[in-house]
Amino acid sequence: MELTYIQKIAVYALPVIFAITVHEAAHGFAARFFGDMTADRAGRITLNPIKHIDPVGTILLPALTLLLGGILFGWAKPVPVDFSRLRNPKRDMLWVAAAGPASNFVMALFWAFVIKVSVAAPSVYSEPLALMGQAGVMINVVLMVLNLLPLPPLDGGRIAVSLLPNHLAYKYAQIERYGFIILIGLLATGILGRIMDPFISAVVHFIRFIF
Repeated sequence: MELTYIQKIAVYALPVIFAITVHEAAHGFAARFFGDMTADRAGRITLNPIKHIDPVGTILLPALTLLLGGILFGWAKPVPVDFSRLRNPKRDMLWVAAAGPASNFVMALFWAFVIKVSVAAPSVYSEPLALMGQAGVMINVVLMVLNLLPLPPLDGGRIAVSLLPNHLAYKYAQIERYGFIILIGLLATGILGRIMDPFISAVVHFIRFIF
């Protein structure tokens, strides 16, 4: 079934909003658990999407990439984390960074479950649920793989900084000021898609195996 653009927005809207919202909230929860209350004081440890939505990154850009095709790309307002306030900054940075992609994997499993139960739903709901479930799996897998790329300021970059010896970690962290420019360049040239596609396929196949 070929969906119209409006139908695509209707199918993707909820999965996109919650994928990004839960991802950011997970960072905040993890940061609070390891001793940094910055996100908590800013009111960002919440599942209220309004607190996390960035008009360009959460709405406009995903809508454009949905229209133009290719990798669904976007972001939310980053949850503020002061890594120096963590009980063990270098070690705990790994867990705070990993919380976001981990939440996306859990949500991908949830949407896969939605696909599975959609067959038992009344026919009027079955197809929309299945389509939304498929969208939810793909969005969360893409976000998980994207954020695990070892490029600061992505979560994978922070994980790499946490794991590297101190002298290398400091030098690697300096890439962060250029990270977003590098990411946009990789996206524009199509290299980002070629890097991510094998990992996306592997994760999707793993989820299919589970269900």
